[in-house]
Amino acid sequence: MKKLLSDYKKGKVSQKDVLAALSRLPYEDLEYARVDTHRVVRKGYPESVFCPGKTMAQIVQITESLEKHKAGVLLTKAGPRVFTAVKKRFPDAVYHDRAQMIVVGKPTARRKKGKILVITAGTSDIPVAEEAVVTARFMGSPVELVCDVGVAGVHRLLAVREKLEKASVIVVVAGMEGALASIIGGLTSRPVIAVPTSVGYGASFQGVAPLLTMLNCCAEGVVVVNIDNGFGAGYFASLINR
Repeated sequence: MKKLLSDYKKGKVSQKDVLAALSRLPYEDLEYARVDTHRVVRKGYPESVFCPGKTMAQIVQITESLEKHKAGVLLTKAGPRVFTAVKKRFPDAVYHDRAQMIVVGKPTARRKKGKILVITAGTSDIPVAEEAVVTARFMGSPVELVCDVGVAGVHRLLAVREKLEKASVIVVVAGMEGALASIIGGLTSRPVIAVPTSVGYGASFQGVAPLLTMLNCCAEGVVVVNIDNGFGAGYFASLINR
């Protein structure tokens, strides 16, 4: 809005253009979606696009609406077919296949201070961890990923203990019984965001078992997001880091 008013003052845009732009605030009504173009003003970050349940045409049109504001667009849970459709319209789109995320435009400028450390219990947890990594980097935070240091071989975690104390925020991604978050929460003074994953055998109940373990964590300073919600963890970690 500041740029819009500045351009009007300099004569770069007309009064008609200014009124047209303001009429689209605080959202743009596409009938099937009300795109929150004002979110970047309220929260500092633009609205993201959750792809499941939307048609290809809807995803592309919503992305177009957000991209107009030059704040960058993040699309989540996006498969290869979605990327093909988005790439046709936005040649600069980048696909992160393990995270199933698409980035259109420029992410938020990188911060110089504060690092987010994302840790996985197992290799099978990496896709959810990658979602947290891509989200946090999109929001401007430096991120480091450490994989496969679960409790079945806790000496692997102790080998990277120095990284725990250098991080500003730690995201712990674990399936099975989800005990890794409790151990890390007991080892560090840093805030810990626990992400249960749906990785595991039958009695893990598609992530319910690690979710309950994390919610019952006895270590202080651990909060929990929903099952497989790497996006939510990366977003919240970035807010803390900011």
